[in-house]
Amino acid sequence: MTEHSGYLFAYFTSAAEEDGEQVRFARSNGPDPLEWETLNGGRPVLRSDVGEQGVRDPFLLRAAGLPGEDAGYYLLATDLCIARRDPQTAWEDCIKAGSRCIVVWESQDLISWSEPRLVELAPPDAGNAWAPEAMYDPAAGSYLVYWASTLHGTSANNQNYQRMFCSNTVDFKTFTPARVWIDQGWSVIDSTVVASAGHYYRFSKDELSADSSSPDARHITVERSKTLDSTQYSRVATGIGGNGIMHGEGPIVVRGRNQWCLFIDEYGHRRYTAFTSDSLETAMWSPVTSRLPSGASHGSILALSHAEWSRLEAFAGR
Repeated sequence: MTEHSGYLFAYFTSAAEEDGEQVRFARSNGPDPLEWETLNGGRPVLRSDVGEQGVRDPFLLRAAGLPGEDAGYYLLATDLCIARRDPQTAWEDCIKAGSRCIVVWESQDLISWSEPRLVELAPPDAGNAWAPEAMYDPAAGSYLVYWASTLHGTSANNQNYQRMFCSNTVDFKTFTPARVWIDQGWSVIDSTVVASAGHYYRFSKDELSADSSSPDARHITVERSKTLDSTQYSRVATGIGGNGIMHGEGPIVVRGRNQWCLFIDEYGHRRYTAFTSDSLETAMWSPVTSRLPSGASHGSILALSHAEWSRLEAFAGR
């Protein structure tokens, strides 16, 4: 297992805070992904002035080094600013008629970033494009980008719930047509994927239904597949997080020194809570104490080399 010298955490905070829906950074305390220091004085590092002029769910990705690829890193985010919407109808409105675009930034060094750009991903009959993530797929020779969208229609097989969609790209500028990746017949959002031992492990928020009494509702489901873009992942475990939080979303999975670390956003309550496990092939994730930035909401963590981690000192002094 590769040893990492540190980690970079990208996150947003809250629509109730000034500039809460912009991108903030934190750096791990050396190689420990459970201890963090905020960067840039806790102020946003990246701001969106495109689309809705706010971003949520930032996702950091290391570039694969494809032919002609200029970027070393990408940051993807949801194009959404709840603070600019009517607080009485904001969430309903953005699901029905929100942005079908995501926001993309590029960087060579994690310090200087390009201007944000909008990229339309969701199909024309979608109401939103939420929590975009991506992973390089060696089998396809391109990145698989995946996100959640609600489709609108009246037929029985086109009900208004969140499905996970996916698309392929080699440059985060042009994309293949969106296709369904997860459709359980109820809302599933916030998928994230980690590769290990010849499998892709997919962690998703399983919402079941708004009136569900299932103990797994609003918690994390884990699946695995040998093929990244497969629509037939096999179930590993459900209800992850139920032993430590009321409900959760925005899962982040990273490899620590000797164990796997899973961070789940307990939205509306304590925000990110940490769990650890020795294996991805288990339902047993133990809650542990961690010190993440106050109010950190749905984000992502990028493992770093020592040189990359040290370079972030440029933000620490601001």
